[in-house]
Amino acid sequence: MGGSARNQGVPEGDDALGQSPYQRLSQRMLDISGDRGVLKDVIREGAGDLVTPDASVIVKYSGYLEHMDKPFDSNCFRKTPRLMKLGEDITLWGMELGLLSMRRGELARFLFKPNYAYGTLGCPPLIPPNATVLFEIELLNFLDSAESDEFCALSAEEQDQFPLQKVLKVAATEREFGNYLFRQNRFYNAKVRYKRALLLLHRRAAPLDEQHLVEAAKLLILLNLSFAYLKLDRPIKALRYGEQALLIDQKNAKALFRCGQACLLMTEYQKARDFLVRAQKEQPFNHDINNELKKLASYYRDYVDKEKEMCHRMFAPCGDGSTVGET
Repeated sequence: MGGSARNQGVPEGDDALGQSPYQRLSQRMLDISGDRGVLKDVIREGAGDLVTPDASVIVKYSGYLEHMDKPFDSNCFRKTPRLMKLGEDITLWGMELGLLSMRRGELARFLFKPNYAYGTLGCPPLIPPNATVLFEIELLNFLDSAESDEFCALSAEEQDQFPLQKVLKVAATEREFGNYLFRQNRFYNAKVRYKRALLLLHRRAAPLDEQHLVEAAKLLILLNLSFAYLKLDRPIKALRYGEQALLIDQKNAKALFRCGQACLLMTEYQKARDFLVRAQKEQPFNHDINNELKKLASYYRDYVDKEKEMCHRMFAPCGDGSTVGET
C-alpha cells in the first residue's frame, strides 16, 4: 500500500483555478454514493462477487489527510489484519459504502467527504473539522457471515429443505472463519467454528452420488479440528479427530501426521512412530514429518535413559550389601 497522497498520482500544488490536489483527483473518480460524497478510483481490479451487506471483511487500509505525507490511520503494519464486520466494526459510513463496491483482491482509492467520514467536528487532535480524507483499501477477503448465521439458526428440518450445495457453502464459510481465527492464534474460537461446520455436515443426509462431496468437506474440517486441539494442548481430542479423518482417507499424510503428533504428546512413542512412518511413506520428503520423527527419536532416547537410570537406582547395592527393595 502506498505512502502519501502526493505519491498516489495527486500532483502537488494548486493550479490556476485554485483547485486542491483532492479536488483535481476527484474529477477522474467514480461517484458511488450518488451525491459525490464517496468517490472511487480502482488501482487493481478484483475478482468474484461483490462484498455482501453484513459480511465480515479482511482489509488493509491507510487513511490520508490532504497535504500530509504520512497516514493518520493504517493497519498495514499488522501481519494478519483483524476480521471486521460491516455495520459493527467499521465506523466510517464512506468506508462501508466503498467496501460494498469491492471484490476480493481489489485495491482502490477513495475520497470521503466530511459527511461520509468524520463530519463537522472531525476527530481531534488528528482530524480537523470538515475534512475530506483519502483512503487506500485492499480487500483481501470477505466472509458472508449473515448467510451462515441465518442458516445455522434454522432447525435441522428447516435446513433439510435447502439443497446440499447450500449446506456445503455454509460449512465452508464456517471453516474459513475458523481458519482466520486460527491464524490469529485464537484456537478455542477456531475450534468452535470448526465444530459448528462439522455438525452441519453430520446432520445432513446426502444421496450416494453426492456423499463424496460431504466426505471431502468433513475431511478438511476434521484435520483442522485435530490441529486446533494440538494447539490447545489436548492431544486425546486431537488424536480422536485425526483418526476420524483417517476413516475417510486412510492414507492422508496430514491426518497421519496429526495423529503422530498427538501420540508423541501423550508419550505413546510406539503409536507415534507407527503414524509418523505411515505419513512419511506417503510424503517421503515432507520436512515437518521428518523433523517430527527426529524429535520422536530424541524423546525416546531420553525416555530410555531415564528408565535405565531409575532401574539402576532401584537395584543399586546398598552399604550393607543388600539392594534397594530387599527386606
